[in-house]
Amino acid sequence: MSDDPRHEGELATEPADPRDAFKPAAGEIPTSPGVYRFSDRQGRVLYIGKAKNLRARLANYFQPMHSLMPRTRRMLSLASNVDWTVVASDTESLVLEHTWITEYKPPFNVQFKDDKTYPYLAVTLGEEAPRLIITRNERIKGARYFGPYPKVWAIRETAALLQQAFPIRTCNDADYKRAMSSGKPCLAGQIGRCSGPCSHTISVEAHRERVGELVSFLSGNYQSQFRKLQREMKDAAAEQRYEDAARLRDQIVAVEHVMEKNAIVLGHEVDVDAFGLRVDELSAALHQFIIRGGRVRGERSWIVDVELDDSPGRLLEQVLQTAYEGGHEPPPEVLVPQLPDGLASLEETLSTLRPRRGKVHIRTPERGDKAQLMDRATLNAGENLMRYKLKRAADITSRTDALAELQQALGLSEAPLRIECIDVSHLQGTGVVASLVVFEDGLPAKSEYRKYRIEETTDDTDSIYQVVSRRSAQLNLARESGERPSGAYRARPQLIIVDGGEPQVKAAHRALREAGITDVALCGIAKRLEELWLPEDPFPVVLPRTSEALFLVQRARDEAHRFAITFQRQRRSEAIASQLADVPGLGPKRVQQLLRHFGSATRLRAASVAELAAVPGIGERTAEQILSHLTRLRKSSPDAKIDDAQTDTELEEVADE
Repeated sequence: MSDDPRHEGELATEPADPRDAFKPAAGEIPTSPGVYRFSDRQGRVLYIGKAKNLRARLANYFQPMHSLMPRTRRMLSLASNVDWTVVASDTESLVLEHTWITEYKPPFNVQFKDDKTYPYLAVTLGEEAPRLIITRNERIKGARYFGPYPKVWAIRETAALLQQAFPIRTCNDADYKRAMSSGKPCLAGQIGRCSGPCSHTISVEAHRERVGELVSFLSGNYQSQFRKLQREMKDAAAEQRYEDAARLRDQIVAVEHVMEKNAIVLGHEVDVDAFGLRVDELSAALHQFIIRGGRVRGERSWIVDVELDDSPGRLLEQVLQTAYEGGHEPPPEVLVPQLPDGLASLEETLSTLRPRRGKVHIRTPERGDKAQLMDRATLNAGENLMRYKLKRAADITSRTDALAELQQALGLSEAPLRIECIDVSHLQGTGVVASLVVFEDGLPAKSEYRKYRIEETTDDTDSIYQVVSRRSAQLNLARESGERPSGAYRARPQLIIVDGGEPQVKAAHRALREAGITDVALCGIAKRLEELWLPEDPFPVVLPRTSEALFLVQRARDEAHRFAITFQRQRRSEAIASQLADVPGLGPKRVQQLLRHFGSATRLRAASVAELAAVPGIGERTAEQILSHLTRLRKSSPDAKIDDAQTDTELEEVADE
């Protein structure tokens, strides 16, 4: 009989279910919409959720523990109480949920955190003589904010140009009060860099009028302010006030520079926000473009730690609420890559933030300028996610924690300082290749990567078996030689990871056992739930979704997949090139030109003679020979038909990478 108590169900005592202490009685939970809260023994709120039907939603938390997500199981194991608040509608539940999440900050709710603190342009309208400042403080009383802006140097340059176009006060409050009481201008006023009231060249009322023009300009009324300055310059020139005309000319130039830096992306009357989203297994990045008056007026981004049950729709629903906290008014139109959960309620909630200015519409653009804007927002979200992952991977503390967590989770005798990860790649069952990537001290050691050609195989498990067998032979040969590992005889890993679940791990374990290798640990990572499978263990190891160890294992798996795809692409290109090289008069350079131009054999065969002849270096006669040769090859070789589909699919996979 096995020593594992999991196999002794008739003898082992099942642990008490922690939910029994606070499970509501049958029929106690109402069927109304509302918001529910789980809390621990100290009263700390662990999780807050909303539901259209509280009874149906909470019933999900009292299913058998093994059927729940790992994150939900952890939360319930800490909880000691659940309560709820009934509301009148789903919209009210959405508002109340967001209010409570903001107030209690429960650890098991998704926490949206800004990638960085962004600066704003602010006009201090609450002061007697307002001024334009750059600030990260969003709570200046009476201030009008513009932005946020992602780059400090860019906002400083813009502020300097705006100061030229709309010369207003620049001195701080202390200098302003001293200058106004003494009658002596501040230093900026003395050297001509400030045209505020303290310079005694303009009244407070005229200064506020100039500030109003600046606010109007920043609000999107570019053309009206531009035409106004042009009229004033022409009038000054006609009246022979040449100094005033020159000053207005310089202001117009400054306005033009500001308009160039803030390029038009949509029509002048368009106010819209675009949210891009990019998600992987552990994290999500969201990027917001703020468009006012048809121009990009600001950007923001968030990095979010996600769980298995956090769908893109749910993430978008939550970030759309977060984005408009602190008095940020939503525009009439919000663009998203896909419609969020609770669309109608969310639109109604956001509309309440636009008093007397109409309803907020959330939609997904399909074509035109707005679709292109959406694509750019998504592209920026992807860039932000990549930078976040690279920064996290380069952190020595995170790498140390990851290796220690992995050692503990897999029961290893030492930290896996050298990890090798194997992935198999094929297209429609042909052209099978494999990759082996190496991570040393948590970082990729690219000089140690290996490629494997697999000529004959039955399935993925057989391919894994072949690769691990070949790797095991190298390890044994290195040990038998007694020499220091170098070249083909590489250093011995502490851990081998295979891409796959229980069947792949069993195949790899069989290969190691047949080679007599017992000092190298083995595990597999299954993509569906990102769980780790160990040899001879029917139950997987489930790491926390925020675990550094899981992040390291996923990164190794993704790198092995990328390297295998790259190798397969190389082999496919070589195969196509060898086919084309048999065409009379077609040398290596012309073959490369054709491959770059068409990208695959399918596109080559679909091209007409005129399209082929349009490629530099390919004439009409050569084009006819190419088509004739590929047609004969396709009829004589059954595999050629597969090549077409393989090449196209391969290009799509590489693009996804």
